[in-house]
Amino acid sequence: MNLRSLNQLFSLRDIRNAVFGFVVVIGGIVLAMLTFYASQTDPRMAGILAGVSLVFVLLILIFIVPPLARNAGREASQMNLPFEFTGGGAIMMGLLTIVGFSAWNTGNNLLFLVFSFLIAAMVVGFVAGNISLKRLDVRMRFPETIFVGQETPILVSVENRKRLIGSYSVVVDVRGSERDRSIVADELHQILPSFFAERLSKPAIVRRTLDHFVFVPRHKTVEHRVIHTFDRRGRFMIRDFEISSRFPFGFFRHRRRLPAREAELFVFPKLEPFDHTIDALQNEIGRLTANKRGLGQDLLALRDYQPNDDLRRIDWKATARSRTLTVREFSADDDKRVVVVLDNRLPEDEGSAMSLREKLEAEQAGRPIAYSERFERGVSLTASILAHFTEEQAEICLVIGRETGEFGIGSRHLYNSLKRLALVQPDFSSTGEPYKPGERILNESDGVYRFVISASDAVNWPSEPTRQLKIIRF
Repeated sequence: MNLRSLNQLFSLRDIRNAVFGFVVVIGGIVLAMLTFYASQTDPRMAGILAGVSLVFVLLILIFIVPPLARNAGREASQMNLPFEFTGGGAIMMGLLTIVGFSAWNTGNNLLFLVFSFLIAAMVVGFVAGNISLKRLDVRMRFPETIFVGQETPILVSVENRKRLIGSYSVVVDVRGSERDRSIVADELHQILPSFFAERLSKPAIVRRTLDHFVFVPRHKTVEHRVIHTFDRRGRFMIRDFEISSRFPFGFFRHRRRLPAREAELFVFPKLEPFDHTIDALQNEIGRLTANKRGLGQDLLALRDYQPNDDLRRIDWKATARSRTLTVREFSADDDKRVVVVLDNRLPEDEGSAMSLREKLEAEQAGRPIAYSERFERGVSLTASILAHFTEEQAEICLVIGRETGEFGIGSRHLYNSLKRLALVQPDFSSTGEPYKPGERILNESDGVYRFVISASDAVNWPSEPTRQLKIIRF
């Protein structure tokens, strides 16, 4: 255990609150024992000690119980509990206690009758709600591409396999996490024992409500088309589904966890328009025709059709002459290669690196670890440039900081690049030093056009022709 680094997790305020809570609890227990002892010997002293004990009880209720209740509620939400009391259920339990005690104390038959009705309502509500969630299956279908700020259609279906009874008021949630491992796991293992580090570094479970199904008929499947708008980029790994219902009286919230096929949702950065001078670069890139297959406009050769060939490339005249399916092959446009470099550094005055405690709290609350509106604009601009040149059939490569990607072409390579952009985080460090990417990108041939998207004025790309380099600041 590294004691010097514990101040990243525990501040003086935390230690003070812990000592205060310990003193209050121990003091309350000691006063309770003294009050019991004084009641046997000195009734007057017992009354005084009882009054002081009430003060300690109030302190416990005000300063200790609320944080414990919040932590307990957070822990309970992660557990697979079959039901939980709602606000109405808590009020009902209070009424049951009051009416039951009054009936027992007075022996009034009417109170006993009211008490039996209340118990019957609780039992019926519990059984009906539990049966309503039995034998339900959930499926979800989502599009391959999800962008920030765009309406995303998601198909959610609930199948009721019960043959006699329908299901009412079913809420479907999807549960998952934003990462496989906590972002602070390595730091926690350095300063804490393994047991506590593993417990604190579990990735937070994120719950997203999909839809509310009012009624699912027996032996039927109901499908809804839900529109969701994602407000920030990132990754969401689906773990399982949770269905819940407050049917019929709302005293209990019954819930069940259903297994889901593990999948990942990537929310890509928002695509925005950019400077028209970038759009004009397509006239300079790829003007020459190479004697090799590609996605150009000039015909290179004819060949026999093969499985998975694009049907739009079938030459029907040649097919009619040879009576064999024949496809056209086109020549590739040479020198159509673009490198897009994202410098993820930001000036120190625009933000600061979060402490270990702040990272842990932000992760558990589902908030972004580091956020900057300026950096989000830069990421969106980078994604827009990649999408633009992908449409122009250019071979693109994405570089983030000093992490170099591979050259590729087509929508599949674009999606892989956008997945990297979905996870990139700003680096709040000094931008006084010139930015220099990896040697591999520097050594690429002169036919490669490069874009550098940076927040810094100090971008140094040595020995690079000006016509093949464009620096864009966000």
